[in-house]
Amino acid sequence: MSLNAPLNRKLRMGIVGGGLGSFIGRVHTVAAGLDNRSELVAGAFSSNPERSRNSAPGYGVDESRAYGSYEAMLDAESRLPEDQRIDFVSVTTPNHTHFEIAKAAVEAGFNVVCDKPMTFDLDQAEQLLKTVENSDVVFALTHNYTGYPLVRQAREMILSGELGEINAIRSQYIQGWLRDKLEDDDQKQASWRTDPSKSGAAGAFGDIATHAYNLGRFMTGVLPETVSCSLKSFVEGRKLDDYGTAVIRYENGALGTVTASQISHGRENDVEIEIDGTKGSLKWRQENPNELHYRQNGKAHQIYTRDPNAPYMHETAAASCRLPSGHPEAFFEAFANVYAAAFDDMAKRAEGTTIDRKKSLYPSVHDGVEGMYFIQQCVASSQDNAAWLPLKHPVARV
Repeated sequence: MSLNAPLNRKLRMGIVGGGLGSFIGRVHTVAAGLDNRSELVAGAFSSNPERSRNSAPGYGVDESRAYGSYEAMLDAESRLPEDQRIDFVSVTTPNHTHFEIAKAAVEAGFNVVCDKPMTFDLDQAEQLLKTVENSDVVFALTHNYTGYPLVRQAREMILSGELGEINAIRSQYIQGWLRDKLEDDDQKQASWRTDPSKSGAAGAFGDIATHAYNLGRFMTGVLPETVSCSLKSFVEGRKLDDYGTAVIRYENGALGTVTASQISHGRENDVEIEIDGTKGSLKWRQENPNELHYRQNGKAHQIYTRDPNAPYMHETAAASCRLPSGHPEAFFEAFANVYAAAFDDMAKRAEGTTIDRKKSLYPSVHDGVEGMYFIQQCVASSQDNAAWLPLKHPVARV
């Protein structure tokens, strides 16, 4: 099989962010390169030119392509011959910078893979949607939990009717790392996440509840109708929420909850979702990602394991596996699956094929808009004594 057919070569990656000490930038580069389908050749690793140059050797990038700003990278790369310039830009910076970087990259004709949440607020998200729709670029959003094989297995089981009509969706993302006021100690990750000028209107709900909500939408396809939400900051003096719960009414009559915490002692990255249908229930937990629990009354509980050769595995789920059963796959592999699906569309675009953004396996610009709408409506509901507010955005994918 050829590499990224019909290109028959690796895709060239440019990154914004990922400088010395970065967590998510390194995750993006590892994930993008995991299947040997791309190579990092350029980066604006920092807005400080010297820091950007100093970061380049750690990625194997020539200093001549280590830029001091994303503007400089886009301009210089656009001027290079087509067989040398980057094919896509990965945006791995804090929330408040996503919009300007992603918009500029799309306008320059580059494909984009953007970290979530997509933008600072809903207005920016809707503007970015228009920019993307006026182009032919591939735009992917790294809601990386959608890349886990057994999440995709659950999605296929649900969409094929194995659970029957969906009645309830319970999802949560529970952490404990912000139990103390780390932002006062200038801890970088805590500082921007708790700063409204950088994180946006929500704290924990913008940072991690969006993942939990997105999982329910991805796995079931059920459209939301209204939401009632309560957000709170339990750490004295913190400006944004560190705990919250939303109750969601769905169009098909189902009910759902989304809970996010960053102040629960001893909890790490506990993403969990349980879905009840008229025929059965499914439960998946990110800290044990290679098992999917399926339950039916009166029958023995079933545990689906991640096995690409098992007859029960749906095609999409099996294709998302890299290793035989029993060899754990987790965070990097799931992240890489988002990239892999985006690479498929980037190759199609290069061939001249029109991409149907509303049918992509990877999270798209539409999911980015819906995520920002979820944040906006949850914050507004909480500020209005948990009032019920609309939650279905016009561009939401089915």
